[in-house]
Amino acid sequence: MKALKIKGHCLAWLLFILLHTKLASPTLLKYIPKLGVLRGINIFQNPSENLTSSEPKSDLKTFYYDQTLDHFNYNPESYLTFPQRYVLNFKHWGGGGGAAAAPILAYLGEESSLDDDLRGIGWLSDNAHRFKALQVYIEHRFYGKSVPFVSSEDALKNATLRGYFNSAQALADYAEILLHIKEKLSAKTSPIIVVGGSYGGMLAAWFRLKYPHIALGAVASSAPVLYFDKITPSDAYYSRVTKDFREASESCYATIKRSWAAIDKAGAKRNGLAFLSKKFKTCKPLKSVSELKDYLENMYTVAAQYDRPPNYPVNQVCNGIDGASQGTDTLARIFSGIVASRGKKSCYNIGEFFSDETLNGWGWQTCSEIVMPIGIGKNKTMFPADPFNLKEYMDSCENSYGVVPRPHWITTYYGGLDIRVVLKSFGSNIIFSNGLRDPYSTAGVLEDISDSIIALVQKMKDDPDWLIMQRQIEVNIVHAWILKYYADLLQISEHNEIKFSL
Repeated sequence: MKALKIKGHCLAWLLFILLHTKLASPTLLKYIPKLGVLRGINIFQNPSENLTSSEPKSDLKTFYYDQTLDHFNYNPESYLTFPQRYVLNFKHWGGGGGAAAAPILAYLGEESSLDDDLRGIGWLSDNAHRFKALQVYIEHRFYGKSVPFVSSEDALKNATLRGYFNSAQALADYAEILLHIKEKLSAKTSPIIVVGGSYGGMLAAWFRLKYPHIALGAVASSAPVLYFDKITPSDAYYSRVTKDFREASESCYATIKRSWAAIDKAGAKRNGLAFLSKKFKTCKPLKSVSELKDYLENMYTVAAQYDRPPNYPVNQVCNGIDGASQGTDTLARIFSGIVASRGKKSCYNIGEFFSDETLNGWGWQTCSEIVMPIGIGKNKTMFPADPFNLKEYMDSCENSYGVVPRPHWITTYYGGLDIRVVLKSFGSNIIFSNGLRDPYSTAGVLEDISDSIIALVQKMKDDPDWLIMQRQIEVNIVHAWILKYYADLLQISEHNEIKFSL
C-alpha cells in the first residue's frame, strides 16, 4: 500500500482530527435493510452456485490510487490523499488505441469491502470477452482497504473524518480513477460503461447523470433510486417481502406472522432468554428478545432480496417451516426454517448477515444522506408494526453521530421527483434492471423513460432462465450504445479531416 502523502501545513490538521473523536453508536439506529448486492447470497446454502464470476484470481491485478480526500473544497486539508484500491483484469482487453478503442467495464463499489464483491460480480467477467473490454473494480471510500488514514472503526468515530464519507465524494473518486486509468493505458477514446447493483446501482445511475463525459452508459441493477422524499410508500419494502413469502406458502406466511408474539411470550418468562438461546442454538446467549427478532427479520428480508435462481431462498426458508413434523410448535417451525436455509450447524451466529464494517458504514450513510423512510405498516405485513417516524429517526442519528440526517438531500442533488419528465428531457443511456420479487424493486424505475433510459423487469419467478435472458438484453443494449459511440467518433474524425484539409 502506498504511503499517505501529507504536506507539512496539513500535518497539524490531520493530527487534530485523528486525536479528537466522537464515539458513534450505530446500535441505537432504526434498522434500514442493507442494499449490498452480494452479502446476503453467502448466507444461504450452496452459495457457490450463486457466485457467477468465472475469472481466476490470477487475472486480477490490484492497484492503489492516491485519492483526494475532499473533491469539493479548496482548504489545505482538502488536498490530503489516501490510497484507494482498484482492481483491473486485462484478460480480454483489446487495447485503447485506434478509432475503435476497446471499451472499459467499470464496477462501482458499494457498502462493502471490494473483496466481498470480486467473488461474485458476474456482469463484467461474463461479458468482457464480448466487448474485448478491460474490467475495472473500484472500492468505495471508507470500506475495505480504502479507508483514509485510520481503521474503519476509528474513521467512523471521528466526527471530522467521517464527514468526507458520502456518495458525492465516492462518485468523484470513481471519476478520478477512471480518468487516471484511461491516461495510463493511452485509452483516451475507450468508452466506459459503469455497472452496479443495489446501492452500487444507484451510484451507477447517478454517475451517468453527473459524469456523462466520462461514462457512456450505466447498468443499474436493483437500484431503489425512488425510495426518498415520500416518492415510494414507506411500507412498500416490507409489503413486498410479505408478498414473496405469502406467494411461496400461505402457511409459512401465517407461521412467521404469529411467531413474533410467541417469541415475546417465551422471552418474558423466567429464564426466557436462556430458553430462546437454547431453542435457536445461538452461538452466544441472547441479550434481549429484540436480538433474535432482528436476526429473523434479517433472514426474511435477505431471502426476499436474493430470491433468484438456482436456490430461491424464500422457498428454502418456507420449505423448512412447512416441512416440520405435524404438531411442531411455532418456534420450532421457525428454527426449522433457519436450518433449511443455512444448513445444520452446531450453533447459529445471529450477527453473521453483514460485517461490522458494512453495518457501521451503512449506519452512517443512512444517518447522513441515504435517508430511506422505510417502515412497517400495521396489520399489512407478516412483521410487527413499526412505522417510520422521521423525528425519532433524526433524534437517534443525532444521538449516535451528533448530526441529523438530511432527508431531502438525495432528491436535491440527484433528482428523483417527477423522474419521468426530468430524465426524459436530458438523461440517456441508463438501464434500470429489476426483479419484481426484490423488495427494493418497489422503489426502482420499472417503466421506460425514453428510448435510451430503459427499464428491464423480471415478472415471472418460475422461469429459471429469466436472469440469463435479462442479461442478454442488457448486453445487446450496451452493444448498441458502443456502436453508436464508434460511429459518432468516426463522423467527427472525418469532419475534422475535411475541415483541416480545406
